[in-house]
Amino acid sequence: MERILIIDDERSIVQFLQMGLEAEGFDVLTAYDGMNGVFLAKEKRPAVAIVDIMMPGMDGYEVCRMLKKQVGCQVILLSAKGEVEDRIKGLNVGADDYVTKPFSFEELLARLHARLRNQAVHEVEEAIEEASLFTVDEQQKQICLNGEPLTLTRTEYKLLCYFIDHVHIVLSKEALLNSVWGYDYFGSVNVVEAYIKTLRQKIGDDSHQIIQTVRGFGYKLDVN
Repeated sequence: MERILIIDDERSIVQFLQMGLEAEGFDVLTAYDGMNGVFLAKEKRPAVAIVDIMMPGMDGYEVCRMLKKQVGCQVILLSAKGEVEDRIKGLNVGADDYVTKPFSFEELLARLHARLRNQAVHEVEEAIEEASLFTVDEQQKQICLNGEPLTLTRTEYKLLCYFIDHVHIVLSKEALLNSVWGYDYFGSVNVVEAYIKTLRQKIGDDSHQIIQTVRGFGYKLDVN
């Protein structure tokens, strides 16, 4: 379930949104002031925060600034103000969307789903950027490590490509065997261990920090 945080001092609105979003299958957190909302976001790491602008104490603009800086979640601002200047101010402090009260739940839900799709794309882009330790030239069937070409066999190339395409994901031996060697391969699953050992040698991963062993589950590529 995606985790959503609602920050609004109007309890009726919070309860209305909480009930509707939970019915849609979301894990909903609530806070009635900006400071507690930021603390909760830092602890629970929601995917999206729905934040009212007009709150006593810390207003929604400041909450938005802090959430974008300290949590990095998507932020939808709610406001009774519909003026262009207010929307511009909200976007300038980092808000990802702006909804004017009164609003329909269906509209907010559609905007929420759009923010979640955007967050998913952003996470994929971050993973690709992290994996830039390796660069793949598919036409030349060549992989470079920090700009230096690796000398790989055909199977080693396919294996490393599969790891790069699934960076940070734990992959079982069976998944690697089926994806790299094919479902019609009837040899021992231990061939995966042998190839990973050779691959680690070729990328200088003697400490197993790049291709990590996850005991009882398999292996994962970690490029941090």
